[in-house]
Amino acid sequence: MDPVSIVGTVLGILVIIVGTVLKGSTVGALWNPAAFVIVFFGTFSALLVQNQGKVLKRALSMMSMIYRPPQHQPEDLIRRIVAWSELCRRQGLLGLEPQIDQESDPFTIKGLQLLVDGSEPEALRSALEVDLDTREAVDLAAAKVFENAGIYAPTLGIIGAVMGLMAVMQNLADPSKLGHGIAAAFVATIYGVALANMFMLPMAARLKGLIARQTLMREIMIEGLSAIAQGDNPRQIESRLQGYVA
Repeated sequence: MDPVSIVGTVLGILVIIVGTVLKGSTVGALWNPAAFVIVFFGTFSALLVQNQGKVLKRALSMMSMIYRPPQHQPEDLIRRIVAWSELCRRQGLLGLEPQIDQESDPFTIKGLQLLVDGSEPEALRSALEVDLDTREAVDLAAAKVFENAGIYAPTLGIIGAVMGLMAVMQNLADPSKLGHGIAAAFVATIYGVALANMFMLPMAARLKGLIARQTLMREIMIEGLSAIAQGDNPRQIESRLQGYVA
């Protein structure tokens, strides 16, 4: 678990609640079913119109990465690649075949399999780069779902506020309802702006950062496996890959 992300999420909720109380209102004033339906379900409906089902499914599955981010350690990956290179020099490419069964990442498995099969360095690089670009595009499309939610939510909040004010205008003859009605109307704006700026947009930015980190790891993998296929010296491979870490 990533404690920073958890603290940020909890703190964001507390800021709204505590801020409301300090402003002299009540926590109960923050709850408005009509505003909730307009903002949250309205935002979700907009995302349904914009995105394919598989993109939304991928976006939902990636939410766990925010609180359980993958442990990307370039130094450890470089050590593994150098170890594979040394193994190849002793036993040949077929010596890497047992290593395939020890891997769980599909990208790494594909790269090692291509290497064991004796693929030419350029062919190996080309195949893995296509895989890399495809995976990155899919993940970025999923991350953009949260970015788009951050765009739609404030607009839906304004729509909810306007609809609430319309209801208030219809009850001008009853002054006792005006204050409560106006307050309830602006709850939708709070929902929309808070959802966008405290949750959706930060989540999108965090996912893009994790995707970039994952892409870097795969670029290191491509460069390392291509170097092994070329028969480069393990020390040369290590020196070249250290440039990614710097």
